[in-house]
Amino acid sequence: MIVVLFALMYFLMIRPQKKQQQKRRDQLSKIKPGDQVVTIGRLHGVIDEINEADKTVTLDCDGIYLVFDLSAIAQVKQPAVTAPAASATATESANASGNQSDDKTNESNSDQTDQKPDSSADDSKTEDK
Repeated sequence: MIVVLFALMYFLMIRPQKKQQQKRRDQLSKIKPGDQVVTIGRLHGVIDEINEADKTVTLDCDGIYLVFDLSAIAQVKQPAVTAPAASATATESANASGNQSDDKTNESNSDQTDQKPDSSADDSKTEDK
């Protein structure tokens, strides 16, 4: 009976707590500069620097740099995005080639606009009379 009680206590209390601790350790080990985080005091900021030796982290909070213990990080709100440079360059070149044809269309439209007489100036003269 006592063995069953200890087994039940293990599966309901100790095991979930260990899983939660492991998840937190993994989260803290994966943070890097540029990640958006929230501290235990609910201060939102972006990680600027991580000092593994002292176990501290420097947060950039709208230009104010604050140093916290690594354990003060409550959650990682948004990890820093590191897009591959090759795909970004390919996207930019595709956009640039598409914009060249748009530029030609815009130039022809602007030529047509320049040829139209300005009727708004004529309207203001007739309203004054």
